[in-house]
Amino acid sequence: MASDDTGGQPRTGVDTATEEGRRAFIRILNSRLPTKRLIAQGVLRTSDDEVLLCELTYKKDWDLPGGVVDPGESPADCVVREVREELGLDVTAGPLIAVNWLPPYRGWDDALLCLFDLGLVEKSLTDGLSLQRREIKAVHWAGIEDVAARVAPYTARMLAEVAMGQVEGTRYLEDSGARGRQEGSG
Repeated sequence: MASDDTGGQPRTGVDTATEEGRRAFIRILNSRLPTKRLIAQGVLRTSDDEVLLCELTYKKDWDLPGGVVDPGESPADCVVREVREELGLDVTAGPLIAVNWLPPYRGWDDALLCLFDLGLVEKSLTDGLSLQRREIKAVHWAGIEDVAARVAPYTARMLAEVAMGQVEGTRYLEDSGARGRQEGSG
């Protein structure tokens, strides 16, 4: 918002000298500023270096457990909720492994993806899961050699970049690679 020549007030007709006016101005900004989709996913690993992938009903590529963050929801709360709703599992969102900016892909706008460590588990964890059938066909354990054939290219690159979730600290990625080293979107 531009300001006029008299006292730095924004050209909105709102008096920002009062708390009510400042809140009104924030509402105007909030309605006009861009929004970005936020995705929260998690890596469940086995001691055999396999990760849990979900076979989805609505797309060809398998994916990590998780989903889109609801308004007002934290990414950590989202991944816990999505795993509970879609797989019937209670997990804890551990350390943040990566923040990955994703460029537009297959009709989707760009997004931010927060990738959390959901822990090291036994393969038997998936025995008798209660899958949300409208979204999840099946779940599969996959090693690094199987991941690339089953997931979207950006997910394969991201998992390779974070060593299937075994990195220390948090990585910032763009298009699933280190900034300045992207291999192309999709």
